[in-house]
Amino acid sequence: MDILRRNTDYALRAMVYLARYQDDGLVTAREISKKGDVPYQLASKLLQKLNKVGLVESSMGPKGGFRLGKAPSNISLLEIIGTIQGKVNLSRCLLSKDACPHQKNCRVRMKLAELEKSINSYLGNVTLAEIAGHKGRSKK
Repeated sequence: MDILRRNTDYALRAMVYLARYQDDGLVTAREISKKGDVPYQLASKLLQKLNKVGLVESSMGPKGGFRLGKAPSNISLLEIIGTIQGKVNLSRCLLSKDACPHQKNCRVRMKLAELEKSINSYLGNVTLAEIAGHKGRSKK
């Protein structure tokens, strides 16, 4: 079972790349694709999704590209994950009150709910700045 989907992993890599090179100006989808080992078409689609919610900004034209929409310290991993794949869920039984007839007395569900809450809390507290590590490194 994968908690994070492949596209989410690619989006996280793209965002880390943008954070690491934020002081160098705009970054093209092709550069992100090449350096992050993300298929180009998929990188473009993911960046559009991230742009739609303001996590990245785009600029069109021959010198266009992408940059972060806000400071890396103000972007949580949970925000990126939520944008690409939605809420992190461990089990279908946690999706809604009607998902399972045994919910009220199920001890497994209670523990899974605690774990899911912990995971989401943790991801909400980890920032892109923390993951990216360096600011303004050269693209060399």
